[in-house]
Amino acid sequence: MTILLDDDDLDRLPAMEMALAAMEEAFLERDQGRLVSPPRFQVPFDTLGNLVFTVGGNLGSNPLAGFRVYNTFHGQADSQLTAIWSAGDGELQGIVVGSRLGQIRTGAIGGVAIRHMSPPSAKVMGIIGSGPQARMQLEAAAFVRALEHVRVFSRSEHGRKNFADEMSRALSLRVEATDSAHAAVDGADIVVCATSSPIPVIDARWLKPGVHINTLGPKTVDQHELGLDVAEMADVIATDSCEQAGSYRAPFFLSGSSSEGRLVELAAIVSGKIAVRPSGAETTLFCSVGLAGTEVLLASRLLAAAQAC
Repeated sequence: MTILLDDDDLDRLPAMEMALAAMEEAFLERDQGRLVSPPRFQVPFDTLGNLVFTVGGNLGSNPLAGFRVYNTFHGQADSQLTAIWSAGDGELQGIVVGSRLGQIRTGAIGGVAIRHMSPPSAKVMGIIGSGPQARMQLEAAAFVRALEHVRVFSRSEHGRKNFADEMSRALSLRVEATDSAHAAVDGADIVVCATSSPIPVIDARWLKPGVHINTLGPKTVDQHELGLDVAEMADVIATDSCEQAGSYRAPFFLSGSSSEGRLVELAAIVSGKIAVRPSGAETTLFCSVGLAGTEVLLASRLLAAAQAC
């Protein structure tokens, strides 16, 4: 029987916990060549915008196939649909409608990066941005690290204060709104940048050695929320998909820089093939670009959980 879920349904499930487990498995499958994850592609509708598709799934004993599609009409990407099939028999398992699935999936990928790349003793987190992705990154981080203090900055004073109030209550954490990006990241063990800024939002000089950084915003040579100074201070630079990083409309922000050839796959870190903190003091950077197929794996688990309720 085909199941249909929406954002409200996902909010009633332990979605982030399930997503972290699903993304951990997805990266292991990617490392073993069992994740189908080509770069996303767009279908243009003249000046109106695009339909953007991510297609993928996995191979093995319980193979899945599916896609997620969202639109950029009027600059929006909130209307989304994910469809999941059993690749073994072609049966449609279900459909998930809404933006929450993609937000949770991206948050969980960031959480996997934090689990495998940040200092295990990390207690302090700095966040630039106060939108849905910033929220999901913090929720995921709180699952994988014993955070004690979180500082957030965004351009909107109202936005950052609301973020601090809401996330403090939701996670029973000390979350503080700051008056500057510098104050948010100063001395932090983990830094997350989740903005739409086309220019760098932090300075490498503000970051302490040994910090881990997740960047989710623009990452092309003409628009990037992190500058090359942050990349240059990192001992390890990882991404969820090198193919996706190389398929942007403009070159990846590291293109032509001294860090261009240093990008590695998070999958190799999760599998243990690459050690990111052999001395314990390395500075690490994760560039989130989106890994196709992961929405399908997560949606399948959520559909099964909803059916079992």
